[in-house]
Amino acid sequence: MTTAATGESVVVTLSTFADAKDAYRSRDLRQSLYDEGEVVMADVLVNLHGTEHRDRRRVENRMFRRDVFERYERDLFPEVTAQTLAPYVAAGHVDLVHLGHELMLNLAALTAGIDRPEGTAAETARLHAHMMRFIEGATLAHATGDKAAKAAEVARALEEWDAEFLAPSIARRREILAAGDAEAPRDVLTTLLRHADELDLPHHVVRREVAFYLLAGAHTSATAFVRTVDHLLGWFADHPGRAHAHTDPLFLQRAVHETVRLNPSSPVGRRRALAPVALRSGTTIPEGATVVIDLQAVNRDTTLFGPDAAAFDPDRTVPAGVAPFGLSFAAGMHVCIGQDLAAGVVARPDTDPDTHLFGLVTGAVGQLFAAGVRHDPEHSPERDTTTARPYWATYPVLLGGGS
Repeated sequence: MTTAATGESVVVTLSTFADAKDAYRSRDLRQSLYDEGEVVMADVLVNLHGTEHRDRRRVENRMFRRDVFERYERDLFPEVTAQTLAPYVAAGHVDLVHLGHELMLNLAALTAGIDRPEGTAAETARLHAHMMRFIEGATLAHATGDKAAKAAEVARALEEWDAEFLAPSIARRREILAAGDAEAPRDVLTTLLRHADELDLPHHVVRREVAFYLLAGAHTSATAFVRTVDHLLGWFADHPGRAHAHTDPLFLQRAVHETVRLNPSSPVGRRRALAPVALRSGTTIPEGATVVIDLQAVNRDTTLFGPDAAAFDPDRTVPAGVAPFGLSFAAGMHVCIGQDLAAGVVARPDTDPDTHLFGLVTGAVGQLFAAGVRHDPEHSPERDTTTARPYWATYPVLLGGGS
């Protein structure tokens, strides 16, 4: 733990697993990671606190249930993934970053509740462009360049997206709900509309909430997808005797979890102290302080993850009570609501693969390796220089001809 004064504020940085877990569970530490991204993130679930957060999460939890996840993972996602991959497999190559966003956008649109009646590439491209603006808005604190201009662009994108995609999706669902629940989609938008009287959300909040689920489901999963493939390509090169391990979904899920541990979607968590807080370690946090949770350090704690904690090891074992992905999905009341949908349920020694939930990222990675993904020897990956976050800007790969 370190403490520093910045102007009149105090910044407390937590870098141990125990302190970070305590902080996530404290009701006196409020989410502040997206304070500069309010154009998209104001009033969305992840930014709420106290009873507001409890009430909305209680409603949305009705959609994020195991039976819903099973339907998505076993009935809907495999077909969507295969359809998205097909033209790139036929072409023999793809930019993994573009593929990740397109693929996860297709999946996130289903869960968020955004219809695409045209079903055309042009329509998907427009939705993708909007989503990329939403991502810029949510991560504005890490952006380089003119932040005010970017915020204005994001606000315009929200309005345009609402007119083309959200408003028609709302209208269709209202018609279905008015006729009875039998055919109602199982998605976030339908859940919000079904419980509109209970939540009493104005339209602009519904708009941001659905946009948030779209960007979070697409962007964080796309990032995990690309990084997992990157890690595995390197790992398979170093372990040629395990070249066919990608056919084992339990192995692939461990690889996803290991990737998420090493590369959380945000390298830090951030909270603001609403009252003085004393952690069990003795660390004290004064009221008004900003708390920075250094997830890169927390998730690489050698006392929990071993002396090689900074290395990628899909066969890693962790102590009881510690998730294989560390605290990348947070903990406590703000634990990621879509954790099981994205990354599946953590497997146990007696897990039955036939009934296990592996998560949509695991399924997508498995289908990509089945399509023979490999490095493109003539084109190297490049990092994204427009943000301080460690993203890939482009990652060319070849497809076809694999096992």
